[in-house]
Order: sequence, then structure tokens, then C-alpha cells
Amino acid sequence: MAVTVKRALISVSDKTGIVDFAKDLTALGVEIISTGGTYKLLKENDVPVIEVSDVTGFPEMLDGRVKTLHPMIHGGLLARRDLPEHMAAIAEKGIGPIDMVVVNLYPFKQTVLKDENDLENIVENIDIGGPSMIRAAAKNYKSVAVITAPEQYAPVLEQMRDGGLQEPLLAQLMAEAFVATANYDNMIALQMNGRFCEGFPASFPIPTEKVMDLRYGENPNQKAAFYADPFTKGPTVAKMEQLHGKELSYNNILDMDKALDICMDFEKPTAVVMKHTNPCGLASADTIHEAFVTAYNVDPLSAFGCVICLNRVCEADVANEVAQHFVEVVVAPDFTPEAVEIMTKKKNIRLMKTGCPIGPSERVREYKMKKVQGGLLVQTDEDVVVDRNKLQVITKRAPTEEEIDAMLFAWKLAKHVTSNCVVYVKGERAVGIGAGQMSRVDSAKIATMKANEPTQGCVMASDAFFPFRDGVDEAAKAGVTAIIQPGGSIRDQEVIDAANEHNIAMVFTGCRVFRH
Repeated sequence: MAVTVKRALISVSDKTGIVDFAKDLTALGVEIISTGGTYKLLKENDVPVIEVSDVTGFPEMLDGRVKTLHPMIHGGLLARRDLPEHMAAIAEKGIGPIDMVVVNLYPFKQTVLKDENDLENIVENIDIGGPSMIRAAAKNYKSVAVITAPEQYAPVLEQMRDGGLQEPLLAQLMAEAFVATANYDNMIALQMNGRFCEGFPASFPIPTEKVMDLRYGENPNQKAAFYADPFTKGPTVAKMEQLHGKELSYNNILDMDKALDICMDFEKPTAVVMKHTNPCGLASADTIHEAFVTAYNVDPLSAFGCVICLNRVCEADVANEVAQHFVEVVVAPDFTPEAVEIMTKKKNIRLMKTGCPIGPSERVREYKMKKVQGGLLVQTDEDVVVDRNKLQVITKRAPTEEEIDAMLFAWKLAKHVTSNCVVYVKGERAVGIGAGQMSRVDSAKIATMKANEPTQGCVMASDAFFPFRDGVDEAAKAGVTAIIQPGGSIRDQEVIDAANEHNIAMVFTGCRVFRH
């Protein structure tokens, strides 16, 4: 049975389209109740409107903190129309039914983003009456329409003009209302927990805002969407501006995030070539053009259909190089007009602008999360910075200064490669990357196999300790001269002995950077 709306309560923070919507409701014979700034706006625009205080018989008080928290309002929202005893109870108290609530909430997010240090103003922008009315109306959704966003106005009006609101739409509005209040509470909870509590909360609040639907997930049979953290800072995938190209895919977003994460570790002009969440090329150089060419040539076969991240503005010389290859996405702080002109000749390549610098000083550490069946894994994002002066030399031969420089570069790369990982590096460029193997020695063999230049004179980085000496023996075959690794194996001495036999310098970092 359709619901006929005779009385509506309107109280909105986002006033987009509200005057026209209220006028349309009035034209349909709906009596409108309103509060505060919304009441004033409707009155100024000649919309017939009754102030909430005239309904409750009680004035707004406490600087507007108390307006709608009254039985005359909540009785009208919560009374079940199908229960005669409910209707008799509100009639006895002179409470009129309210058939529609139009509420969007105080701008908590915008207040935090404007000045995160103004705690008093942030607290004042925690809505109390709004969520209460939304939840009351949503609970009674078969009789009360609950509207929480301007984009809902049109379909509601369409059904009202067509004879009344039908239950499928009322149920959809109810579900969307509970999502709105849950996300609002999550924003508040995350902010307050971060400010006043240590450790992990008993329940982990995750506020999100939908950015887009995706064509599909990892595979075409899977549906997918992308959501953003409303409080995200620094250069992130969620805040990028797409300048050109077809819509992003689920896999594109994963690779963009990983490539950006790597680039954030480097000060010098640096290029990352990403494929299937693992780097297949990385280089730093004096110019971003040189860095890109070097990074791409680390493993050009794997780079087919890659995602590229540059930590400098993409100019025409880089664009000309990129245009020679099949590239899915290019991420950069910005693109010159000439670079855009060159690359947009390929209609599908996505050009993604962060709009801000990419580097260590811009990084903001966030919780890292992975959904598992039936649960959520949450961990801190600890920065593993290795001090060259605290490296533990554990072999007879100490590394040279050049080897230490290369090992520190290799260590930064190893932090971002799927485990078990082994990487070979010369200077400030990757040479071979062995990723994601079940045994570390296989990763060492793959790093040699994937190298596009001789590995003689490389250094090696391993993200976790060597369980046996075989990984060091493979490094020796490849011509590796120095190794950086965490240490900590029960067979460390066996591994150290192997390094000494091959005259390889080895250092321990004392920390693991395993990426599962």
C-alpha cells in the first residue's frame, strides 16, 4: 500500500535543491515543519513552513543543541500506523504523525578538514538531533520516508506524483539512511579514538565515501567499487585527478597505490614501473627522463601494460618515451600541456595527477587493512628506516661506501616487493627483481633470470633472513658483491660462512620488511 505524505520535517545542512524540493512538496499538499537555518531559508523563499518550536511548544535551547529531541517529534515519527494502540496514544497526547523526514547532518567532515586542531568547533559539529530523527524515521520506514541526500529528491517526487510512495523505495531510503548515520558515527569515532586513545579500538570504525563503480573487480565476473577515506591526506589514489583515458579498473587502482607507495620513499627524481602489485623497474637519477628510461629497461618484457609512477612533473621528453610503449596508467604530480598533448593521442592511457609533490615529506602513515573471510586484519604502517651508521657488518669484508649506498637503495625497494623477495641493484637502479616465491633461493634465481643486464657487481637485498646458505650461493653465481638482510636465522652462521667463502660483504639491519 502506498504511503501518502501529509506532513514533512525538513532540517538540512546541505541545502542544495532544498527550496525547490520544499516548493514541490507544498504543491502536493504537504505541510512542512522546519528548524533553524533551514526554516529561515524556506521562509525567505516564500515556502509555507511551521517552526519546530511551534509544534513542540518548547523553544530551541542551548545554542541550538536541543531542537527536535521532543516527544511531539519522535512520537510522530515512531508511531506505527498499523497499530491502533500507537495511533490512539499519539492522538491522546495531541501528536500529529510525521510522514517524511528530510535531514542531512552537520558538516563534521568539512569542519575537521578545515581545521583539525579546532576541537571545540569539531565537537559542536557532531549532530545529535539529526541522526536521532533519521534513525526514528528509518525504523518506521513502512510509514515514514527518510531522505538523507539531495539526489533522492527526484525519485521521491516522481512516486508521490504517481499516487504515493511504494515500499521498495521506502526500504531503499531506509537502508541508505542507516548507511549515512553509520558512516557519520564512524567518522566521529575514528577521529576521537585517534585523538584520545592508544592502541586498537574494540571495534574498528571505517568511514568511507564512494568514489566510483568499477567495470569489474580483479576478474570480469566480479563486481567492484572504489571508496575513499574522507580524511585522507597527502598524495593518494583517492585524491588523484584523472586528466585523460578510460575508466580505472580494480587492478589499476591497486597498482597505482603500490607504485605511489614506492615513489614516496625517494627524494631524487624517481620512476617506478609496476605490474600486478610488484615493481618490475625502479630507478633514481638526476632527471626524471633518465629515471624513467632506466626503470623501464630493467624488465621491459614484464613492463607491457604497466602502471608508471613519477615523482616529478611529467614533461614532453618523458611523454615521448611513454608513448612508445603500451602503458595502462601514468601517475605524476602534474603533466605539462605538451606531455598531455603527446600522450592523449592514445585514447585509453590514463593520466593521473596527484596535484601535490610525491616524496618522503608528503607521506602520511595510515592503518593498513586486509579483509579476510569473516574478519578484518588491521596493522600500523611502520616506517622501516635503516641508518647506515647502525648497519651490523657481520662478514670479514666490510662493504664499501658505494656498496652501502646501493644496499640502502635496494632495501627501500625490497620493502615493497611481495615476499619472499630478493632484489639486485646497481647504484640507484634495480637490475633484477625476484618476487613472491615460496622459497628464497628461487627468488634469487628469478632475480638473476629477470635481469636485463649483467648482474656482476650488483648488491642484493632480502626482505627477511636467509634460512639456508643456498640464497647466498646463488648470489655469488650472479656476481653479487654485497648483501643487506635482516638476520635472525638459526642458521645465520652458515649464511655468514657462505658470504665469507665468496668474499661477499654482508650487513644485518635487525628488522624484517616482509610483505605477504
